[in-house]
Amino acid sequence: MKKIIFAKACVEVSSFLPEDGVKEYQLMVHVTDSLLTYEEQVNVLLDAYDAVLQQLPGAVAVFKRYFLSDVANQIDLLLATTTEGTDCATSMVQQPPLDGTKIAMWAYLLTDVQTKALSNGLFEASHGIYRHLWTGGNCNLASTSEYQLRLLLNDYVMNLMQEGCILADNCMRTWLFVQNIDNNYAGVVKARNEVFMTQKLTSETHFIASTGIGGRMADPKSLVQLDAYAVSGIAKEQVHYLYARTHLNPTYEYGVSFERGTYIDYGDRRHVFISGTASINNKGEVMHQGDVYKQTLRMWENVETLLGEAQCTFKDVKQMIVYLRDIADYAVVKALYDERFPDIPKVFVNAPVCRAGWLVEMECMALKEQNDKRFPAL
Repeated sequence: MKKIIFAKACVEVSSFLPEDGVKEYQLMVHVTDSLLTYEEQVNVLLDAYDAVLQQLPGAVAVFKRYFLSDVANQIDLLLATTTEGTDCATSMVQQPPLDGTKIAMWAYLLTDVQTKALSNGLFEASHGIYRHLWTGGNCNLASTSEYQLRLLLNDYVMNLMQEGCILADNCMRTWLFVQNIDNNYAGVVKARNEVFMTQKLTSETHFIASTGIGGRMADPKSLVQLDAYAVSGIAKEQVHYLYARTHLNPTYEYGVSFERGTYIDYGDRRHVFISGTASINNKGEVMHQGDVYKQTLRMWENVETLLGEAQCTFKDVKQMIVYLRDIADYAVVKALYDERFPDIPKVFVNAPVCRAGWLVEMECMALKEQNDKRFPAL
Protein backbone atom coordinates (compact mmCIF):
# COMPACT_ATOMS: atom_id res chain seq x y z
CA MET A 1 0.00 0.00 0.00
CA LYS A 2 1.04 3.52 -0.72
CA LYS A 3 -0.17 6.18 1.71
CA ILE A 4 -0.26 9.68 0.30
CA ILE A 5 -0.43 12.41 2.92
CA PHE A 6 -1.95 15.83 2.31
CA ALA A 7 -2.34 18.76 4.71
CA LYS A 8 -5.81 17.69 5.89
CA ALA A 9 -6.41 14.37 4.14
CA CYS A 10 -4.73 11.10 3.31
CA VAL A 11 -5.29 8.54 0.56
CA GLU A 12 -4.47 4.85 0.93
CA VAL A 13 -3.75 3.20 -2.43
CA SER A 14 -3.28 -0.44 -3.31
CA SER A 15 -2.56 -1.53 -6.85
CA PHE A 16 -2.33 -4.45 -9.24
CA LEU A 17 0.13 -3.60 -12.00
CA PRO A 18 0.58 -6.29 -14.66
CA GLU A 19 3.07 -5.65 -17.44
CA ASP A 20 0.26 -5.97 -19.97
CA GLY A 21 -3.45 -5.50 -19.54
CA VAL A 22 -5.73 -3.67 -17.17
CA LYS A 23 -4.22 -2.08 -14.06
CA GLU A 24 -6.36 -1.88 -10.93
CA TYR A 25 -6.34 0.54 -8.00
CA GLN A 26 -8.24 0.62 -4.73
CA LEU A 27 -8.38 3.98 -2.97
CA MET A 28 -9.58 4.84 0.52
CA VAL A 29 -9.75 8.60 0.96
CA HIS A 30 -9.85 10.00 4.49
CA VAL A 31 -10.12 13.50 5.92
CA THR A 32 -7.65 13.95 8.78
CA ASP A 33 -8.95 17.20 10.32
CA SER A 34 -12.29 16.60 12.04
CA LEU A 35 -12.58 20.26 13.04
CA LEU A 36 -13.32 21.32 9.47
CA THR A 37 -16.89 22.11 8.47
CA TYR A 38 -18.66 19.54 6.33
CA GLU A 39 -18.22 21.66 3.20
CA GLU A 40 -14.51 22.03 3.94
CA GLN A 41 -14.19 18.28 4.47
CA VAL A 42 -15.89 17.55 1.15
CA ASN A 43 -13.53 19.90 -0.66
CA VAL A 44 -10.46 18.48 1.08
CA LEU A 45 -11.50 14.92 0.26
CA LEU A 46 -12.25 15.63 -3.39
CA ASP A 47 -9.06 17.67 -3.84
CA ALA A 48 -7.00 14.80 -2.40
CA TYR A 49 -8.73 12.29 -4.67
CA ASP A 50 -8.13 14.48 -7.74
CA ALA A 51 -4.48 14.93 -6.82
CA VAL A 52 -3.93 11.18 -6.51
CA LEU A 53 -5.82 10.54 -9.74
CA GLN A 54 -3.23 12.66 -11.53
CA GLN A 55 -0.58 10.21 -10.31
CA LEU A 56 -2.36 7.19 -11.85
CA PRO A 57 -2.05 7.62 -15.62
CA GLY A 58 -5.01 6.26 -17.56
CA ALA A 59 -6.95 5.20 -14.47
CA VAL A 60 -10.68 5.90 -14.38
CA ALA A 61 -13.12 5.27 -11.56
CA VAL A 62 -15.74 2.58 -12.12
CA PHE A 63 -17.30 2.73 -8.66
CA LYS A 64 -17.26 5.12 -5.70
CA ARG A 65 -18.93 4.97 -2.32
CA TYR A 66 -19.18 7.92 0.03
CA PHE A 67 -19.58 7.17 3.74
CA LEU A 68 -21.42 10.06 5.42
CA SER A 69 -22.12 10.94 9.04
CA ASP A 70 -25.51 12.65 8.47
CA VAL A 71 -26.80 11.90 5.00
CA ALA A 72 -30.04 13.88 5.27
CA ASN A 73 -28.13 17.11 5.84
CA GLN A 74 -25.09 16.29 3.74
CA ILE A 75 -26.25 14.73 0.49
CA ASP A 76 -27.41 17.91 -1.28
CA LEU A 77 -24.01 19.58 -1.01
CA LEU A 78 -22.22 16.40 -2.04
CA LEU A 79 -24.48 15.93 -5.06
CA ALA A 80 -24.03 19.57 -6.06
CA THR A 81 -20.26 19.29 -5.69
CA THR A 82 -19.86 15.99 -7.53
CA THR A 83 -22.61 15.99 -10.17
CA GLU A 84 -20.57 17.80 -12.81
CA GLY A 85 -17.70 15.38 -12.31
CA THR A 86 -19.73 12.21 -11.91
CA ASP A 87 -17.81 9.65 -13.92
CA CYS A 88 -18.90 6.29 -12.54
CA ALA A 89 -21.47 4.36 -10.54
CA THR A 90 -21.80 6.13 -7.21
CA SER A 91 -23.21 5.19 -3.82
CA MET A 92 -23.85 7.50 -0.86
CA VAL A 93 -24.86 6.05 2.49
CA GLN A 94 -24.98 7.14 6.11
CA GLN A 95 -22.34 5.00 7.77
CA PRO A 96 -20.36 7.50 9.83
CA PRO A 97 -16.57 7.20 9.60
CA LEU A 98 -15.36 6.21 13.05
CA ASP A 99 -12.33 8.51 12.98
CA GLY A 100 -14.64 11.40 13.90
CA THR A 101 -14.85 12.96 10.44
CA LYS A 102 -17.99 13.55 8.41
CA ILE A 103 -17.05 11.85 5.13
CA ALA A 104 -14.79 9.17 3.68
CA MET A 105 -14.66 7.56 0.25
CA TRP A 106 -13.83 4.23 -1.35
CA ALA A 107 -12.99 4.35 -5.07
CA TYR A 108 -12.21 1.47 -7.44
CA LEU A 109 -10.27 2.39 -10.60
CA LEU A 110 -9.18 0.59 -13.76
CA THR A 111 -7.02 1.47 -16.76
CA ASP A 112 -7.54 0.57 -20.40
CA VAL A 113 -11.33 0.35 -20.17
CA GLN A 114 -14.02 2.12 -22.14
CA THR A 115 -16.64 3.60 -19.83
CA LYS A 116 -20.14 4.94 -20.27
CA ALA A 117 -23.35 5.47 -18.35
CA LEU A 118 -26.21 3.37 -19.73
CA SER A 119 -29.76 4.62 -20.03
CA ASN A 120 -31.03 2.07 -17.51
CA GLY A 121 -28.82 3.44 -14.73
CA LEU A 122 -26.01 0.90 -15.00
CA PHE A 123 -22.43 2.06 -15.54
CA GLU A 124 -20.34 0.07 -18.01
CA ALA A 125 -16.58 -0.42 -18.08
CA SER A 126 -15.59 -2.63 -21.00
CA HIS A 127 -12.36 -4.28 -22.07
CA GLY A 128 -12.00 -7.16 -24.52
CA ILE A 129 -14.98 -9.49 -24.26
CA TYR A 130 -15.98 -8.31 -20.78
CA ARG A 131 -18.41 -5.59 -19.78
CA HIS A 132 -18.30 -4.75 -16.08
CA LEU A 133 -21.67 -3.36 -15.00
CA TRP A 134 -21.85 -1.36 -11.76
CA THR A 135 -24.78 0.34 -10.11
CA GLY A 136 -25.13 2.27 -6.86
CA GLY A 137 -27.60 4.21 -4.76
CA ASN A 138 -30.79 2.46 -5.89
CA CYS A 139 -33.77 3.22 -3.62
CA ASN A 140 -37.55 3.57 -3.76
CA LEU A 141 -40.39 4.57 -1.44
CA ALA A 142 -42.58 1.47 -1.31
CA SER A 143 -44.36 0.89 1.98
CA THR A 144 -42.04 -1.68 3.64
CA SER A 145 -38.49 -2.94 3.42
CA GLU A 146 -39.80 -6.14 1.85
CA TYR A 147 -41.61 -4.35 -0.96
CA GLN A 148 -38.75 -1.92 -1.49
CA LEU A 149 -36.19 -4.66 -2.02
CA ARG A 150 -38.58 -6.70 -4.13
CA LEU A 151 -38.97 -3.73 -6.50
CA LEU A 152 -35.24 -2.99 -6.45
CA LEU A 153 -34.30 -6.55 -7.36
CA ASN A 154 -36.99 -6.84 -10.02
CA ASP A 155 -35.81 -3.59 -11.60
CA TYR A 156 -32.22 -4.77 -11.46
CA VAL A 157 -33.14 -8.07 -13.12
CA MET A 158 -34.81 -6.12 -15.95
CA ASN A 159 -31.81 -3.82 -16.32
CA LEU A 160 -29.49 -6.81 -16.61
CA MET A 161 -31.77 -8.40 -19.19
CA GLN A 162 -31.51 -5.26 -21.30
CA GLU A 163 -27.74 -5.85 -21.36
CA GLY A 164 -28.07 -9.53 -22.28
CA CYS A 165 -27.40 -10.70 -18.72
CA ILE A 166 -29.26 -12.65 -16.07
CA LEU A 167 -28.99 -12.35 -12.32
CA ALA A 168 -27.90 -15.94 -11.68
CA ASP A 169 -25.08 -15.99 -14.24
CA ASN A 170 -23.79 -12.45 -14.32
CA CYS A 171 -24.27 -10.73 -10.96
CA MET A 172 -21.17 -11.23 -8.83
CA ARG A 173 -21.74 -8.96 -5.81
CA THR A 174 -24.48 -7.01 -4.06
CA TRP A 175 -24.62 -4.64 -1.11
CA LEU A 176 -27.87 -4.05 0.79
CA PHE A 177 -27.98 -1.08 3.15
CA VAL A 178 -30.91 -1.31 5.53
CA GLN A 179 -32.23 1.49 7.67
CA ASN A 180 -33.04 0.37 11.24
CA ILE A 181 -31.74 -3.07 10.37
CA ASP A 182 -32.92 -4.68 13.61
CA ASN A 183 -36.52 -4.06 12.50
CA ASN A 184 -36.28 -4.08 8.70
CA TYR A 185 -33.88 -6.91 7.91
CA ALA A 186 -36.56 -9.60 8.11
CA GLY A 187 -38.44 -7.98 5.22
CA VAL A 188 -35.22 -7.74 3.21
CA VAL A 189 -34.52 -11.44 3.77
CA LYS A 190 -38.03 -12.42 2.70
CA ALA A 191 -37.92 -10.35 -0.49
CA ARG A 192 -34.49 -11.58 -1.48
CA ASN A 193 -35.35 -15.22 -0.85
CA GLU A 194 -38.51 -15.01 -2.94
CA VAL A 195 -37.06 -13.03 -5.84
CA PHE A 196 -34.00 -15.28 -5.92
CA MET A 197 -36.26 -18.32 -6.14
CA THR A 198 -37.84 -16.89 -9.31
CA GLN A 199 -34.34 -16.40 -10.76
CA LYS A 200 -33.23 -19.99 -10.07
CA LEU A 201 -30.98 -18.92 -7.23
CA THR A 202 -31.54 -21.62 -4.62
CA SER A 203 -29.69 -23.83 -2.16
CA GLU A 204 -29.40 -26.36 -4.98
CA THR A 205 -27.75 -23.89 -7.37
CA HIS A 206 -25.94 -20.93 -5.82
CA PHE A 207 -26.53 -17.44 -4.45
CA ILE A 208 -24.59 -14.15 -4.80
CA ALA A 209 -21.84 -12.72 -2.60
CA SER A 210 -23.36 -9.93 -0.55
CA THR A 211 -23.18 -7.60 2.41
CA GLY A 212 -26.43 -6.81 4.23
CA ILE A 213 -25.66 -4.10 6.77
CA GLY A 214 -27.15 -1.11 8.55
CA GLY A 215 -27.17 2.14 6.60
CA ARG A 216 -29.41 5.17 6.24
CA MET A 217 -30.50 6.97 3.10
CA ALA A 218 -31.32 10.66 2.72
CA ASP A 219 -35.08 10.11 2.56
CA PRO A 220 -36.24 8.56 5.85
CA LYS A 221 -38.87 6.59 3.92
CA SER A 222 -36.12 4.78 1.97
CA LEU A 223 -35.49 1.66 4.00
CA VAL A 224 -33.18 -0.22 1.62
CA GLN A 225 -30.45 0.76 -0.84
CA LEU A 226 -29.02 -1.61 -3.45
CA ASP A 227 -25.53 -1.46 -4.94
CA ALA A 228 -24.46 -4.24 -7.31
CA TYR A 229 -21.76 -5.48 -9.69
CA ALA A 230 -22.23 -7.80 -12.68
CA VAL A 231 -19.99 -9.02 -15.51
CA SER A 232 -21.14 -9.64 -19.08
CA GLY A 233 -19.09 -12.00 -21.24
CA ILE A 234 -18.15 -14.33 -18.42
CA ALA A 235 -18.54 -18.12 -18.60
CA LYS A 236 -19.95 -20.22 -15.79
CA GLU A 237 -16.65 -22.06 -15.53
CA GLN A 238 -14.95 -18.84 -14.46
CA VAL A 239 -17.11 -18.32 -11.36
CA HIS A 240 -16.55 -20.24 -8.11
CA TYR A 241 -18.14 -20.02 -4.66
CA LEU A 242 -16.47 -20.09 -1.26
CA TYR A 243 -17.86 -21.99 1.72
CA ALA A 244 -15.23 -22.53 4.47
CA ARG A 245 -17.42 -25.22 6.00
CA THR A 246 -14.93 -25.97 8.75
CA HIS A 247 -15.73 -22.49 10.09
CA LEU A 248 -19.04 -21.37 8.54
CA ASN A 249 -22.35 -22.96 7.66
CA PRO A 250 -24.35 -22.45 4.46
CA THR A 251 -26.42 -19.29 4.86
CA TYR A 252 -29.65 -21.00 3.83
CA GLU A 253 -29.47 -23.02 7.06
CA TYR A 254 -30.54 -19.91 8.94
CA GLY A 255 -32.93 -18.65 6.31
CA VAL A 256 -30.88 -16.21 4.24
CA SER A 257 -29.62 -16.42 0.68
CA PHE A 258 -26.12 -15.19 -0.07
CA GLU A 259 -22.73 -16.73 -0.72
CA ARG A 260 -19.91 -16.37 1.79
CA GLY A 261 -17.62 -15.39 -1.06
CA THR A 262 -17.08 -15.64 -4.80
CA TYR A 263 -13.99 -15.73 -6.95
CA ILE A 264 -13.76 -15.11 -10.68
CA ASP A 265 -10.94 -16.46 -12.84
CA TYR A 266 -9.70 -14.44 -15.76
CA GLY A 267 -6.76 -15.37 -17.93
CA ASP A 268 -4.40 -13.07 -16.07
CA ARG A 269 -5.89 -12.65 -12.59
CA ARG A 270 -8.31 -13.90 -9.99
CA HIS A 271 -10.85 -11.55 -8.37
CA VAL A 272 -12.08 -12.57 -4.91
CA PHE A 273 -15.12 -10.98 -3.27
CA ILE A 274 -15.57 -11.81 0.42
CA SER A 275 -19.08 -11.08 1.67
CA GLY A 276 -19.80 -9.37 4.94
CA THR A 277 -18.34 -11.80 7.50
CA ALA A 278 -18.72 -11.81 11.27
CA SER A 279 -17.87 -13.98 14.29
CA ILE A 280 -19.90 -17.07 13.46
CA ASN A 281 -19.28 -20.81 13.62
CA ASN A 282 -20.27 -23.64 11.32
CA LYS A 283 -23.54 -24.10 13.18
CA GLY A 284 -24.62 -20.52 12.48
CA GLU A 285 -24.06 -19.41 16.07
CA VAL A 286 -22.63 -16.07 17.18
CA MET A 287 -19.21 -16.65 18.71
CA HIS A 288 -17.88 -14.69 21.71
CA GLN A 289 -21.02 -12.78 22.66
CA GLY A 290 -20.19 -9.32 24.01
CA ASP A 291 -16.43 -9.50 23.39
CA VAL A 292 -15.41 -7.42 20.38
CA TYR A 293 -11.74 -8.39 20.74
CA LYS A 294 -12.45 -12.12 20.44
CA GLN A 295 -15.11 -11.54 17.78
CA THR A 296 -12.56 -9.70 15.65
CA LEU A 297 -10.09 -12.58 15.89
CA ARG A 298 -12.76 -15.16 14.97
CA MET A 299 -13.96 -12.99 12.09
CA TRP A 300 -10.40 -12.82 10.74
CA GLU A 301 -10.11 -16.59 11.03
CA ASN A 302 -13.31 -17.02 9.03
CA VAL A 303 -12.19 -14.59 6.32
CA GLU A 304 -8.74 -16.18 6.14
CA THR A 305 -10.35 -19.60 5.61
CA LEU A 306 -12.55 -18.24 2.83
CA LEU A 307 -9.55 -16.63 1.16
CA GLY A 308 -7.66 -19.90 1.46
CA GLU A 309 -10.31 -21.69 -0.60
CA ALA A 310 -9.48 -19.23 -3.38
CA GLN A 311 -5.74 -19.95 -2.92
CA CYS A 312 -5.29 -16.47 -1.47
CA THR A 313 -4.16 -14.98 1.84
CA PHE A 314 -4.56 -11.61 3.50
CA LYS A 315 -1.45 -10.55 1.53
CA ASP A 316 -3.64 -10.61 -1.60
CA VAL A 317 -6.34 -8.35 -0.10
CA LYS A 318 -6.54 -4.92 -1.73
CA GLN A 319 -9.21 -3.22 0.40
CA MET A 320 -11.31 -3.72 3.53
CA ILE A 321 -14.46 -2.20 4.96
CA VAL A 322 -15.00 -2.75 8.68
CA TYR A 323 -18.44 -2.26 10.24
CA LEU A 324 -18.96 -1.68 13.97
CA ARG A 325 -22.29 -1.65 15.80
CA ASP A 326 -20.95 0.27 18.81
CA ILE A 327 -18.71 3.28 18.28
CA ALA A 328 -17.13 2.61 21.69
CA ASP A 329 -15.45 -0.49 20.18
CA TYR A 330 -13.54 1.54 17.59
CA ALA A 331 -10.31 1.98 19.56
CA VAL A 332 -10.00 -1.74 20.31
CA VAL A 333 -10.75 -2.88 16.76
CA LYS A 334 -8.64 -0.23 15.04
CA ALA A 335 -5.63 -1.13 17.19
CA LEU A 336 -5.99 -4.76 16.17
CA TYR A 337 -6.20 -3.87 12.47
CA ASP A 338 -3.33 -1.39 12.66
CA GLU A 339 -1.09 -4.08 14.10
CA ARG A 340 -2.00 -6.88 11.68
CA PHE A 341 -2.98 -5.03 8.49
CA PRO A 342 -1.10 -1.72 8.37
CA ASP A 343 -0.64 -1.95 4.60
CA ILE A 344 -4.20 -2.60 3.38
CA PRO A 345 -6.49 0.34 2.51
CA LYS A 346 -9.42 0.25 4.88
CA VAL A 347 -12.22 2.30 6.39
CA PHE A 348 -14.03 1.83 9.71
CA VAL A 349 -17.67 2.88 9.83
CA ASN A 350 -20.57 2.75 12.27
CA ALA A 351 -23.09 0.28 10.85
CA PRO A 352 -25.03 -2.36 12.81
CA VAL A 353 -24.69 -5.93 11.55
CA CYS A 354 -27.83 -7.90 10.70
CA ARG A 355 -27.79 -9.86 13.98
CA ALA A 356 -27.58 -7.84 17.19
CA GLY A 357 -25.02 -10.17 18.78
CA TRP A 358 -22.46 -9.45 16.09
CA LEU A 359 -20.41 -6.46 17.18
CA VAL A 360 -18.10 -6.32 14.15
CA GLU A 361 -18.23 -7.38 10.51
CA MET A 362 -15.83 -6.97 7.60
CA GLU A 363 -15.77 -7.43 3.86
CA CYS A 364 -12.85 -7.33 1.47
CA MET A 365 -11.66 -7.76 -2.10
CA ALA A 366 -8.56 -9.73 -3.03
CA LEU A 367 -6.64 -10.00 -6.28
CA LYS A 368 -4.10 -12.55 -7.39
CA GLU A 369 -2.05 -12.84 -10.56
CA GLN A 370 -2.43 -16.02 -12.56
CA ASN A 371 -1.86 -17.42 -16.04
CA ASP A 372 -4.91 -19.40 -17.06
CA LYS A 373 -4.98 -20.05 -20.80
CA ARG A 374 -8.59 -21.27 -20.66
CA PHE A 375 -10.01 -17.75 -20.29
CA PRO A 376 -9.41 -14.32 -21.81
CA ALA A 377 -7.56 -11.77 -19.70
CA LEU A 378 -9.51 -9.07 -17.92
